Amino acid sequence: MSVPPSERPENTVDPKLLEILVCPLTKGPLEYDAARQELISRSAKLAYPIRDGIPIMLPEEARKVE
Repeated sequence: MSVPPSERPENTVDPKLLEILVCPLTKGPLEYDAARQELISRSAKLAYPIRDGIPIMLPEEARKVE
């Protein structure tokens, strides 16, 4: 059972959500970077931002990573 958003620490993402999210470009797995609040797609070399606990899964909002 997932924790209601009101009971989850601020700036965290629901672990169940992280399990089902994939990169919109490659459909590959994402790595959660809690320190930077990003979801990283190694295959697409992009980092998708997380704002207010909501992953922004738009390639144009992502930052390039090496």
